[in-house]
Amino acid sequence: MSGRAGSTSDRAGNTSGPEGSPRSVTILGSTGSVGRNTVDLISRNPGAYTVEALTAGRNVVHLVEQAKALRPALAVIADPAGYEPLRDALAGSGIEVAAGPEAVVEAAQRPADWVMAAIVGAAGLEPTLAAARRGAIVAFANKECLVCAGPLMMDLVRDCGATLLPVDSEHNAIFQVFDFERRSSVRRLLLTASGGPFRRADRAVMAAATPEQACAHPTWTMGAKISVDSATMMNKGLEIIEAHFLFALPEDRIDVVVHPQSVIHSMVEYIDGSVLAQLGTPDMRTPIAFALGWPERIETPAAPLDLIGAGTLTFEAPDPERFPALRLARHALQAGGGAPTILNAANEVAVQAFLEKRIGFLDIERVVERTLELLPHSRLDDLDHVRHIDADARREATGMLTRFATKT
Repeated sequence: MSGRAGSTSDRAGNTSGPEGSPRSVTILGSTGSVGRNTVDLISRNPGAYTVEALTAGRNVVHLVEQAKALRPALAVIADPAGYEPLRDALAGSGIEVAAGPEAVVEAAQRPADWVMAAIVGAAGLEPTLAAARRGAIVAFANKECLVCAGPLMMDLVRDCGATLLPVDSEHNAIFQVFDFERRSSVRRLLLTASGGPFRRADRAVMAAATPEQACAHPTWTMGAKISVDSATMMNKGLEIIEAHFLFALPEDRIDVVVHPQSVIHSMVEYIDGSVLAQLGTPDMRTPIAFALGWPERIETPAAPLDLIGAGTLTFEAPDPERFPALRLARHALQAGGGAPTILNAANEVAVQAFLEKRIGFLDIERVVERTLELLPHSRLDDLDHVRHIDADARREATGMLTRFATKT
């Protein structure tokens, strides 16, 4: 969305810097799944990009490897305990080193043409906003930014002339086939979902699920948190909220369809009955490359889609009894205000507790639902208010974890 909320009517942009010079990039969250794939694409096109900054959460070893390969001006580790190991490993390289959450925000403020916002969870909100505030092209894989602060973020994008390019495969697919010039011709959005590892499981099987089983996604390779969100289908609920803000469509015109083969990444249905879809092999380098090269296209090593080999493509409605997270997300979007912020914060707390085997798989949805019931859904005033609501929700969700601990 370029320069205004929910619009791409101004699609100006370059795949390079001034006068054809390499495009300067910053990768926020470079050691995560999306970050690593972004690094891979840049490494395959060494003359096309220069790297301003790389940031990581705790993975010093991988950040050092990336920094030595890409030679950024700055490398940042969010965990302050990683500062000395990072500094020592990059001593003499000429690469500036910093640590701490504030340093990550400062990295986002540096003068890169293009920023990949790939920090998972609410921790990515402030760095992403910092990049948008200076009018950068922001490729974002962090859906929580729009979930936690959608109205504020879209206002900021419009006011600062930033460009938002969605990297999530679903929203990227919609972006590619959405007619921004004739928005009134769009009937609805169809977000596709693989159904995750428990698509056919009954509730008893899901209740006994382990983190390892929940993270065993059938088609995509993702980080642990996102994999669990896929298993609960909370990821699709968060994507409904994200799509609402990105494409300025009401909640009741955004549907979810389960498509286990993950070939069609999402669709747009128009009022004349046409349905436009973006297809491809399930490889995150495709949507990342779309954003990295935008408005041009660049080559990727992703395998070409073999429709004959893919065979039959199937579709089904998501089971609301098996996956109540979809209902919770729609309820939060309908409630408005801080409800989506509460939803996201409680989910992050519950998913982490599940990954640590402190609660059961089905307890994730229970923690989220109860937190939504207990906290007021006040209007979002500013970023400080978002932080306050987020903190209250985390505190409430954390406090109720002991209620479910005996069920693991």
